[in-house]
Formats: sequence, C-alpha cells, structure tokens
Amino acid sequence: MHPLFSIANAKVRLFNTTVFANLNFSVSKGQHWAIIGESGSGKSALLQTIAGNLNASGGTVRYHFFDEFIQEHTEQRGYITHHKLIALVEPRHHFRNLSNTTEFYYQQRYNSSDSEDALTVTEYLATIKPVVGANTYWTPEKIISVLKLEDLKNKQLIKLSNGEGKRLRIAAALMKNPVLLLLDSPLTGLDAETRNEFNAIISQIAVSGITIIMATAPYELPDVITNVAVLKDGDINWQGRKDQFKTQIAALPQATGINKAEIKALLTLNATERFQQIVAMKNVTIKYGENVVLDNVSWDVNPGDKWALLGHNGAGKSTLLSLVNGDNPQAYANDIILFDRKRGSGESIWDIKKKTGFISPELHQYFPTDSSCLQVIESGYYDTLGLFRPSNPKRAETALRWMKALEIDKYTRVLLKNIPASAQRLCLLARALIKNPPLLIFDEPCQGMDEHQINHFKNLVDTICSLSNVTLIYVTHYQHEIPNSVDKVLKLEKGKVV
Repeated sequence: MHPLFSIANAKVRLFNTTVFANLNFSVSKGQHWAIIGESGSGKSALLQTIAGNLNASGGTVRYHFFDEFIQEHTEQRGYITHHKLIALVEPRHHFRNLSNTTEFYYQQRYNSSDSEDALTVTEYLATIKPVVGANTYWTPEKIISVLKLEDLKNKQLIKLSNGEGKRLRIAAALMKNPVLLLLDSPLTGLDAETRNEFNAIISQIAVSGITIIMATAPYELPDVITNVAVLKDGDINWQGRKDQFKTQIAALPQATGINKAEIKALLTLNATERFQQIVAMKNVTIKYGENVVLDNVSWDVNPGDKWALLGHNGAGKSTLLSLVNGDNPQAYANDIILFDRKRGSGESIWDIKKKTGFISPELHQYFPTDSSCLQVIESGYYDTLGLFRPSNPKRAETALRWMKALEIDKYTRVLLKNIPASAQRLCLLARALIKNPPLLIFDEPCQGMDEHQINHFKNLVDTICSLSNVTLIYVTHYQHEIPNSVDKVLKLEKGKVV
C-alpha cells in the first residue's frame, strides 16, 4: 500500500487534557475513511490532528503526500507547508464581514443594513486560491454546478440557511483542490434530498483523486468509503475494511429511563402564564430586496399544540421562526399576534424571549463559548448570550438539576468551548428549558448528537409534553428525530405553505 499519511505512537493534547495517549493511524492511497464513535470519543480531535491543528508529541507524524509534492514541485520548497494541501470542513463556519474585521453575530442576517456587510457566495469563493502546481480538476464552474450553488451565487453569506452554508463550506474546500479532504459530520443540517445527492458528490470528489476522511454516523456511510475506524474514549478500538464493519461494533448504551418525578418537580418551579393564542399569523410575506423568503404564510399555533416544521434547506423555516421568537424586525410590518399581543403594540423583544425557550444551529454557531456550562444554562433565565451578572445560587442549583436530566452534569464547571459539540448543544437545550417557558422552539436540536443522546433527548421532550401544557415547534430533517408527542405538521416549500 502506498502511504499518504501516518501517525504512530503519538500523544495528542488539547488545552490541559490528553485526547489521545497513544495514537496510531495511517491512510493509504485509494482508501477513504469513515471515523465513527459516540459523542466525545475524539472524532473531531482526530480530524484536527490530521489537519495539523492539534499538537502531537512523541511518536511520528508523516505527511508522505507532501514529501512527494515537494519532490515534483521543487520551486515550492520553503514556501508552503502540508497544511495547504489539506482542507478541513468543520461543523461551525468562520465567515467574516466584508472588511474582514469581525465574524458575524447572531441576529445580523435579519438586520438589513448590517447584513449587507457580507460577501456574496461568488465573491467568497473567489477569495480562495489553490496551491500552484496542485490538481486543477475542481474549477469554480464545476464546483458551483456539482454543489448546486447556481441560485445562491449572489446571496450574501449571512443570508444562507444552515444547509446552504454547509454546501458552501464543502465548495470552499474543493476550491483548494486538496490532496486530503477532512469532513467533520458533513451530513448534519442537510435535508433528505441533499443527503442523497451527497453520496454522488462524494463519489465524484473521490474519482477526482482526493482522499476523503470523514466523521459520520454508523448508519450514514457513503458508498465511496472503503475503511472504517471506531473511536471509544480517545482510542481507536476497531479499524478495518467497510465490508467487515458491523454496526454493533459501534453500539451505544441503550437510552436510559427518565426520572419523571424530577422532571415534574423542575416543571413546577416557575408558574407559566396562560394564553388564548401562542402564534397567529395572517398572510405574512418577508422579502429581502427582490428575494421573497416567506410568501403569504398563515399559521395558528394554540396552547399545547405540538408542531413539526418541515421543509428543504432554504425553504424559509429559520425566517419563520425568527418572527416567532422576536429576532426579525420585519415582524412589525406584518399581521402577527404572539402570546395574545399584536406585534408592534408596545411589547419588547424581551417580553417575547421571556416566554420562549429556543435552540437553533445559528444560536449554537454564534453563542459565546468562554463561560462555564453551568453559567450558560443559568443565562437562560435572562435570555442573554452568557451570564452577565453574579450567579444566583438557587438558579444555579436548578441549572445543575437540568444538567443531570440531560446527562451532562460532568461538564458543570468546564468552559463551553472545551466540551464536545453535542454536549454544547445539550447545554443550550437545558438553557432553553430552565425557565419553563410556555413555548419551546427546537430548530434541529439533535445536530451532532449520537444515537443514545438523540433517543434520551426525545424521551425527555415526550416526558415534558406529557407532564405540562407546553407548546412545541420542532424542526428536523430526520424523521426518526421527531418526538412521538408531535401531532401537527407545517411544511414549507420555497417560502410557501404546502
């Protein structure tokens, strides 16, 4: 076998933690690897190590493909490093504003003047230059065609939906024409149609000579994958050919029971207000310039309703939710009643947020990560992105009880940025639940979670729904993630209700 990359007997650390004590992993030409394992097992850390973003000490790390490249392109010696021939697509984006001074902030996409401070898709792709001498198979035209970005060419980055942003980040990686393409959970946030197309796209990438290593779920292995590595607690405990892999090798613990008495006690800590109507929208239309995002949408949500909000990437789901949770200023120009009050009748954005528990991929993307997990959850009482006041002991105690209910209490004092992405998501879910709001809006809440976490979370949602009159709006691209308590569906297509 012709080795491309190898790491032997290496110790890898992240901050003060040893992620891998003795890492051995190698990739040969013609292989394409899937890295699987439960949440926190080290999948992202392995990709970051291969990308050269985490320091490996002791042992040896060799980028054989880079040695060969330099032998063929001696004029590049001393000018480039192996990093230039590797592309890593992470779950979170790092898009910056036009002047390249700051990253985007959470509500920016809804504020028209600020959202102009962003590159378009075409302008962004033009900023990425491949290495001189690298393969030039992936031209901008080919990338835009294969990844179906034609309709998005003039769209600003900030206006992209979660799934559209994911496609663009894969496009940006291909612009580099890398030797190694590392994909961290590339299928999360993509609708069913795009996930099916992804199989063909990834095959095309492999045919072009790029080697693929991806972290993914055991039930989502693209056809092109030849080898599988299973991680457990920072150790590769199985690796082999895909045809030898059985899903039970990566089996996770069964969903644990929910402590109903504890959930009931938590739900009675704050008295909830009663309303006649949670949401009433009549003929709502939202436009950005010429682009109609929501087209004549009418929707009534009554107390205790349990809705699934469905639709493809870019169908208008996030924009619809931004009207319900107070983030979109265009609400004032439309006929919308929230919690029995017409929008624009003197209520503040904080009045709405107080009654809503909210989680979305965008909130996760932009949430500051320098607070401890306990502080993040306590901040849910105040609807702020972090705790900007002294902690209240009683409220901190409630936060800890929700952490236990979500099986994340081991992260109490750890900074949000130092825990796995799935545990970060669960912290933000606890933050949404803590004040026992009358309305819960869960926009793709299970992104990045492993199967055990998804089942546990679904059970928790169903328990909360059975013990209270909470109203639920639930968005997902996966049928198996919808809780059993959901019994109503609103489906959007290109901004229209279907």
